[in-house]
Amino acid sequence: MAGKGMSYLKTKLSAHKSRVDMRYKQYAMKHHDMTVGITIPPEMRARFRAVLGWTAKGVDTLADRLIFREFANDGFEVNEIFQANNPDVFSDSAILSTLIASCSFTYISKGDNGEVRLQVIEASNATGVIDPITGLLTEGYAVLERDEHNSPILEAHFLPNRTDYYHADKSKDFSSYHNAGHPLLVPIIHRPDAVRPFGRSRITRAGMYYQRYAKRTLERADVTAEFYSFPQKYAVGTSADSDPMDKWKATVSSMLEFTKDEDGDKPTLGQFTTSSMTPFTEQLKTAAAGFAGEMGLTMDDLGFVSDNPSSAEAIKASHANLILAGKKAQRSLGSGFLNVAYVAACLRDDFPYLRSQFSNTKVKWEPMFEPDASTLSIIGDGAIKLNQAIPGFMTAETIQDLTGIVGGKAPVVPVASATPLAQAVDEAEV
Repeated sequence: MAGKGMSYLKTKLSAHKSRVDMRYKQYAMKHHDMTVGITIPPEMRARFRAVLGWTAKGVDTLADRLIFREFANDGFEVNEIFQANNPDVFSDSAILSTLIASCSFTYISKGDNGEVRLQVIEASNATGVIDPITGLLTEGYAVLERDEHNSPILEAHFLPNRTDYYHADKSKDFSSYHNAGHPLLVPIIHRPDAVRPFGRSRITRAGMYYQRYAKRTLERADVTAEFYSFPQKYAVGTSADSDPMDKWKATVSSMLEFTKDEDGDKPTLGQFTTSSMTPFTEQLKTAAAGFAGEMGLTMDDLGFVSDNPSSAEAIKASHANLILAGKKAQRSLGSGFLNVAYVAACLRDDFPYLRSQFSNTKVKWEPMFEPDASTLSIIGDGAIKLNQAIPGFMTAETIQDLTGIVGGKAPVVPVASATPLAQAVDEAEV
């Protein structure tokens, strides 16, 4: 099948780069929203520009709970490849970049000693043509290095059996051949579907709207707080011949003296009614509730702490939507990690394995919520009862999947399920 070519891929990357960069700015709290309002002048609003990290919180709350453990049924020893590539940093970086931009890419290469290297490339620097069946690329393009002016220095065009490298200095261009059978650029995608094969970002349009709404509320509250702190006062009936009043002294002084004029009249003092800060608090809570519902969080996650502390089970129950989003993310991200392992194994062994040969290899994740003492007790009681009904049903690996605690590798067999012969041997020893 003929490829699309470098020009097509460069145009495709430039078309999506601005949206990816905008979401990275949202995550880094550096995005400046358009000024909206009819009462506060733009120059005054700029002095009280609000900074809010709700989108970063929404991404991190899920990313910090997605912890890649290992590959089960690892017949091709791909765990060794991941262990040699700093797995904690690699997996966390890939997951975070994927949740922010809807996808990330893993660049696979060989080192000087023949070891397989894995490098995460964000979606603003890579793209490709995806195979909707396997989730692998049929052709890819990535900017591997940029200069201080953000101009590409080193670019790569990934083909099934070749990678072409293009340097800013044309004399350094070269090609690298391999027998992996697939481009050495593998996408890791969050929530892909038929309409969006490269997935959907965790930073949604609705989430950005609620954060923008909250930032406008904070800016208005800051401006109003200036008048709330120093209420405007007035004096009526002063003599035209009197000296002008020092406005700053009248504002901060604890005592002022006003004498009667020749006719015996005296001025009348007053104070304008100050605006209440309560409406802004309610508006902020409304924005927080909308954002929390969009992201599957709770009000506690956004800083609105409830009066009564919750138990571990109550916290887990309140994050039901977050758990569903996490399980969906584990399935889609797990497919991407498995594709990375597949292509890396092909490159390491210099042999194009079939994708179906990795169908029994499974991705293992740590539990999203760490269990407390009561949860461990409940799981232990359940394991004993299940093993009484079906001996050896609950193994140490199953318990680790539920709790994240590494125990012995032997199956948990309760005393009640022991065979009569074993009981007789035990009684004889006693």
